[in-house]
Amino acid sequence: MVEVAKRSGANELLPYAAWVVALVATAGSLFFSEVMDLPPCILCWYQRIAMYPLVLVIGVGILTRDARWKYYALPLSLTGLAIAIYHNLLYYHLIPESITPCKEGLSCTTVQIEWLGFITIPLMALTAFILISAIAFLYKPAKQL
Repeated sequence: MVEVAKRSGANELLPYAAWVVALVATAGSLFFSEVMDLPPCILCWYQRIAMYPLVLVIGVGILTRDARWKYYALPLSLTGLAIAIYHNLLYYHLIPESITPCKEGLSCTTVQIEWLGFITIPLMALTAFILISAIAFLYKPAKQL
């Protein structure tokens, strides 16, 4: 019985964790482009389209105590995850640059930030989408009466 209570308590924190990840990712991307003047590539724009609404979708789910928030968030986070995987494969030259949609403007393989020799903007986006998707999959809504 105590084990179930512990699991339930941690489960109730999962939406907040997903919301914080989405909020930090959104604020981070805006900081990079608006404060540091780092222009986003086309794949970064697509990832932003998937990430930014997650702050509102998950936030509204928390505020309204709607346990179905995960079903609204998962399509966005999984779409962003697919784009982020593709972007990282491209960025780390695991797939050829000739198949990239980045024909105009900034190249999707341009190195703008590389902290500690491996932390890049595409890797941060990938990490955020993995975390949000994993949290949504782990969240088990309580049975509502």
